[in-house]
Amino acid sequence: MRAVEYTAAGGPEVIRITEAADPVPSAGEVLIEVAASGLNRADVMQRSGVYPPPAGASPIPGLEVSGRVVAAGLGSPAAVQELVGVDVVALLAGGGYAERVVVDARHVLPVPKGVDVVDAAGLIEVAATVHSNLRGEAAAGPGDTVLVHGGTGGIGTFALQFLRALGATTLTTVGSPEKAELARSLGADHVIDYRQEDVRARVEEITGGRGVEAILDVVGAKYLEANLKSLASGGRLVVIGLQGGRRAEIDLGLMLARRLRIIATTLRSRDAETKARIIAGVGEEVWPVIEDGGITVQTDRVFALEDAAAAHEYFDSGAHTGKVLLRP
Repeated sequence: MRAVEYTAAGGPEVIRITEAADPVPSAGEVLIEVAASGLNRADVMQRSGVYPPPAGASPIPGLEVSGRVVAAGLGSPAAVQELVGVDVVALLAGGGYAERVVVDARHVLPVPKGVDVVDAAGLIEVAATVHSNLRGEAAAGPGDTVLVHGGTGGIGTFALQFLRALGATTLTTVGSPEKAELARSLGADHVIDYRQEDVRARVEEITGGRGVEAILDVVGAKYLEANLKSLASGGRLVVIGLQGGRRAEIDLGLMLARRLRIIATTLRSRDAETKARIIAGVGEEVWPVIEDGGITVQTDRVFALEDAAAAHEYFDSGAHTGKVLLRP
């Protein structure tokens, strides 16, 4: 099969198409004929040499795909065999930039009703990330006020819609008037242009000095101090990315006084049982919202697999809004 490989650590120039052996499913696994794969920040970090695949994972990049199940592993239970012929999305530890992929059957969900199978490739990684962090780690619920950094990226566009459906009040950061308009259309109650405004001051103004109950942050060190000062008493900061660096000082006095929590999480390296629970939660709480129209898939551009380098160049530019996909 055709697949993408990184020939070294570096920029998009290290990406090339190669021939790889067809994967073979074991018991409890399914083989998927890939319709499309989603491009995520983790793929860029792996390409840059700072985020290697977990032990035992495929070196081929790609953490999510959509496609049709074409085989189940020998000895799989009936529930797994019944997936053959079904269009699904799958959460992976690697291997998605390819024509076929093998995955634990517990890490797949049927494509939501009404969603195109190609567009669905950009669903599961963001859905699992948003649900497990906002509902699980941050315990966000109806009536809460939540700040989402990067409101027009893959994570942000999904998080804003999910929080709207949840009944939360949302604040988000964007980098242009055009992106501000998109964020509002996705449910953001308040939009902050971080290029033009002081984020911390705007959060204080919007909340009347109280702060927000939760923050979903993809930036990291650069925003740490402002994030902590933007939290209400008992607030939760969930860090899921390090685009703004990995080291910063923490004011423990502020954390003690306000009973604040910092939670740092990744999805890719979690064990199979934990991922299975996360996927089950997404199926129960998120899929019905999508099928009812409360969350729409935000696909920005679809590139051919052989144009993966161009897709990474586009992603690196920061111009995208929503998901960038690759299609074999």
